[in-house]
Amino acid sequence: MSTQPVRLALVGLGKIARDQHLPAIAGDPRFVLAATVDPHSPGTGNAPHFATLAELLAAGLAIDAAAICTPPQARHDIARQAIDADLAVLLEKPPCATLSEAEALVARAAAAGTTLFAAWHSRFAATVDAARVWLAAQTIEAVTITWREDVRHWHPGQPWIWEAGGFGVFDPGINALSIATEILPAPLRVLGGTLAVPGNCAAPVAGEVALADANGAAIALDLDFLQTGHQTWDIRVSTAAGELLLSEGGARLRYPGAAVDKEDVEYPAIYARFADLIAAGASDADLAPLRLVADAFMRCRIETAPDFHE
Repeated sequence: MSTQPVRLALVGLGKIARDQHLPAIAGDPRFVLAATVDPHSPGTGNAPHFATLAELLAAGLAIDAAAICTPPQARHDIARQAIDADLAVLLEKPPCATLSEAEALVARAAAAGTTLFAAWHSRFAATVDAARVWLAAQTIEAVTITWREDVRHWHPGQPWIWEAGGFGVFDPGINALSIATEILPAPLRVLGGTLAVPGNCAAPVAGEVALADANGAAIALDLDFLQTGHQTWDIRVSTAAGELLLSEGGARLRYPGAAVDKEDVEYPAIYARFADLIAAGASDADLAPLRLVADAFMRCRIETAPDFHE
C-alpha cells in the first residue's frame, strides 16, 4: 500500500470549500492540496490554480482525486470528467442537481472501478452514530424534524441556490434527511405536504413535508430558510422507551439515560472516510436523501411565497 499522500484537486472555491474543505484537507496528512479549480476565483495561492477541470487535466499535473464543491447544477459533468480521468471523486452534498444524474455517476464509477464518495457531511456529526445505535433497538412511534436557518448568513450572494436544481431550502433540508435516513431503522417515504416558492425564484424557501417509515410511523419535516437569530437543527424521535433529541445538527444528543455533547468533527471525518475508501478501492454513494427530496418535489403542493431579495 502506498504511503504517499493523495494528490487532491479542490474543484469549486466557494464558501463551503474555504470554510470547511480547505482546513480539513490541510489537517489530514493523507492528502495534499495539489490544485484548485474555479473560473471565478484567483485560487488560494498555495497550489496551482485552473479555471476548469479540463484545463487542469490537460496540463498534465499529477492528480489522484477531486473534491467537487461547485453548485449542484454543475457537478455531474465535472464528476464525469474526473471519473473518466481515473480520479477518485468526492461530491459535496447534494451530489447532483437530479437523481438521474447522481445515479448515472454511481453506475459510471462502478464500471470504471473508481472511488465515488457522496459526502453527506451531517451524517458525520459527532453524535449521529450513537443515535443510530440506540434507535436500532427501539420501536419508533413518531419523528419531528425542525430544520430552520438563515440563507442570508449561510449562502450570501449565491443566486444559484434559488435557480432550478439549486434546491432552495432543501440545501439544508437534505442534511436533515441525510441524518434521518442514517439513524432511523426503517426506510422512509414522502406522503405529501406544501412547499413555498418565492414568486421570483425556482426553488422553495420553506416547506412542511409529511413522511412515514416502512412501519407506518409518522415523520414531520419543517423547513424554513428565513430564520434569523438562533438556528434550529433538531430531530426529535418518540419511541416506546422514551424520547431521543438530536440537536444543533448532531452536536448534542439526549435520550433516556444519556446526554452527549461533542465538538464539530464533520469535515475532518469526511476526509478520513474518503482516504479509507481510496485505500480500499471502494465507493460510498447512498442516494436515499436525494431520492426523498426528489419525491417531495413530486408529491408536495406548491404555494407562492413573497419574492426573495438578498
